[in-house]
Amino acid sequence: MSEQNFDIVVLGAGSGGYAAALRASQLGFSVALVEKGKLGGTCLHVGCIPTKALLHSAEVADVTRESAKYGVTSTFEGIDISAVTSYREGIVASKWKGLQGLIKARGITVIEGFGKLTSPTTVQVGDITLTGKNIVLATGSYSRSLPGLEIGGRVITSEQALELDFVPKKVLVLGGGVIGVEFSSVWKSWGADVQIIEALPHLVPNEDEAISKQFERAFRKRGINFSLGKRFQSVTQNDQGVVVTLEDGQTFEAELLLVAVGRGPMTSNVGYEEVGIGMDRGFVLTNERLQTNIPGVYAVGDIVPGLQLAHRGFQHGIFVAEEIAGLNPIVIEDTNIPKVTYSDPEVASVGLSEAKAQEKYGADKVASYDYNLAGNGKSHIIGTSGSVKVVRVVDGPVIGVHMIGARVGELIGEAQLAVNWEAYPEDVAPLIHAHPTQNEALGEAFLAIAGKPLHAL
Repeated sequence: MSEQNFDIVVLGAGSGGYAAALRASQLGFSVALVEKGKLGGTCLHVGCIPTKALLHSAEVADVTRESAKYGVTSTFEGIDISAVTSYREGIVASKWKGLQGLIKARGITVIEGFGKLTSPTTVQVGDITLTGKNIVLATGSYSRSLPGLEIGGRVITSEQALELDFVPKKVLVLGGGVIGVEFSSVWKSWGADVQIIEALPHLVPNEDEAISKQFERAFRKRGINFSLGKRFQSVTQNDQGVVVTLEDGQTFEAELLLVAVGRGPMTSNVGYEEVGIGMDRGFVLTNERLQTNIPGVYAVGDIVPGLQLAHRGFQHGIFVAEEIAGLNPIVIEDTNIPKVTYSDPEVASVGLSEAKAQEKYGADKVASYDYNLAGNGKSHIIGTSGSVKVVRVVDGPVIGVHMIGARVGELIGEAQLAVNWEAYPEDVAPLIHAHPTQNEALGEAFLAIAGKPLHAL
């Protein structure tokens, strides 16, 4: 047995954990970073980065099919899945190597192995006891299933979907949230027949309802099928495929069933409850400053109730390091964290939906404006449709921006600045947006909701 002492011990090296370690090291703390898998966690290895690589491959497939309308002669001959895999793995490997180099350069001690919290100041990894003046819990999340729905065989999660060595001819997707619609988008672009099953009334149900409805129209146009408002009941499988039955008796058949019903906190068997950490349904409870009920123990990322997004975890990690250093960092509410769904079309949003804004302020105190991307030159050039919706308090600030269309995820930066700085549309309207860009659509929307529409009626 050996013991090592640090200012901060971080349990988990995903987005939240490695960000906490990097910022803490930058602030002069000695840091141990414990990880049973690979540095970078879910986002880098089986989440954000590899799935977006697949989505780019899907985009290239669609552009190749449609190239004639842009005056380019090409032929789409199918998907070489081994080449796609090589491309995806190359990107992940490059980012992983870069992260390893950065961690090493910052002098952070990486401890490989399964770590367990054994007291408010200690983490045990094999025969090594790590003692920290502060502990940061960052153990991340796992792909959830439903009660009685066993993963295995032809019933897969997103992790197994990434590793498929073939393009399914027909696939069922259980869940119409971000993960479900992104994989549906990829498979449709690759030539598969896709059927989504979503128990809630809309696809991307956490978005503004107007955006969800536009999204559903876009998926219908692409030929992606979906069933809404009907709950999953059971699945059977054999050597040929799966049969899914819904509670209303409908059945669907396919080669595979992707279970995409969200992610759960990875907090079992890591000592949290035994040490006395406050928990709720597997999540670690914290105050707004990410402190648990035990002094000196913090939690970040997907194990903290709220949005499960890599950039939220990343910011949590920075926040906690600065909190420990006494820098009093600013709290960003989950509502004001940008969200992006990278399907075709993309969806990007920040702030309150119109319905949530009306609940908070009253219907008569909320105004909104939808700018149609049909009026935007760059959107026309790249062949996308969609809209930008701005929600404001009447005679008050912008409190929500909701967008749908190709590449709108790249526009969310300005939108989050407007929402988080509580800008009035009248403040943003005079600012100049480069032409021709999709960013102009935001400018036009701000102009319109400020009462001086230029290209809108």
